[in-house]
Amino acid sequence: MIRTFFSTLVFAFLVSTANTAERPNVLLIMADDLGFSDLGCYGGEIETPNLDGLARDGLRFTQFYNTARCWPTRGALLTGYFAQQIRRDAVPGLPRGIRSGGGGKRPSWAKLLPAMLKPAGYRAYHSGKWHIDGMPLGNGFDRSYYLKDQGRFFYPKVHWEDDKKLPEVKKDAGYYATDAIADHAVKCLKEHAEKHSGKPFFHYLAFTAPHFPLHALPEDIARYRERYRTSWKKVRDARWERIQKIGIVTGKLSEVERDLGPPYHFPDALKKLGSGEVNRPLRWRELTDEQRDFQS
Repeated sequence: MIRTFFSTLVFAFLVSTANTAERPNVLLIMADDLGFSDLGCYGGEIETPNLDGLARDGLRFTQFYNTARCWPTRGALLTGYFAQQIRRDAVPGLPRGIRSGGGGKRPSWAKLLPAMLKPAGYRAYHSGKWHIDGMPLGNGFDRSYYLKDQGRFFYPKVHWEDDKKLPEVKKDAGYYATDAIADHAVKCLKEHAEKHSGKPFFHYLAFTAPHFPLHALPEDIARYRERYRTSWKKVRDARWERIQKIGIVTGKLSEVERDLGPPYHFPDALKKLGSGEVNRPLRWRELTDEQRDFQS
C-alpha cells in the first residue's frame, strides 16, 4: 500500500513537472526520535517558533503513521517501502528463530528518492545523519555531510564530506552537531543558487537532535533548566492541557504503569535510572536530587 502510493506520487510528480519550466525545490527536514508533542505547534513547552510558523502557514498532520524509530523511518521515507520490506525493521510477533527482515543489506531494487528524481533534472543534497546502508553519493546525492558518530554532538570521531572521511573533531573545537549540519545545508543551498540555479533541488536535512537529548549548548540548558525542575508531572500536565486546547487529543490523562519499562529486554531496567532508561515511569518525588538534575 505505502509503496503503491509512493510510486504513484513520484510518478505523478515527475509527469506534472516534466513539461514545466519551473519545478518545485524540496527541503525535507527530519528530526531524530522527536515526539510529535515536543513541538510548540503540537502543544510542547519547547520554543520552536520557526517550525510553528511552517505549521501555521502550511499543513499540520494530526493523523499519521510512523515507524517510531530512526532507521526504519529513514528507510521508509527515502524508498517508499515499509521498513520490514527493505530489512530496516523486524516483523513483531514471529516465533523465536524466524528471520523477519530486521537486518542485512537493503535490497538493490529499493532505490532512494534522489535516484527517482534524477530523471526530472533534480540535484540532490544530504546533510546530517544517514543510517542507511551504502554511502550518500553512491545513492544519488550530489553533495553530502554524513555524521555517523551521532552520539557525540560536540566532538564526533566518524564523519564524512562527499563520502570522504574527515578528521576527528577535537574537544573544545567549537563544534556542535546541530549547527554543523545546518551550516552544511546552507552552504549547499548557496552553492546551488550560484552554480545550478537552472535546476531544481531536493535537500534531505537529517538532524541528529534530539535523539539522546542531553547534549545541549550551555545557553539552551540555562534557558530551560528551571522549566524542567518544576517536575515532569507538572510539565506533562501542562502539555496535556495545551494539546487538548488546540484540539489534538481529547479525554483524560492516564496514570503511568508502575512496572512499565523500556520496550526491550534489559535486566536492570526497573532498578536504575540512567541514560538508557529515560522513559522509566518513576514519580518525581521518588527521585534523588542527582536523578532530578539528570532528568531535568
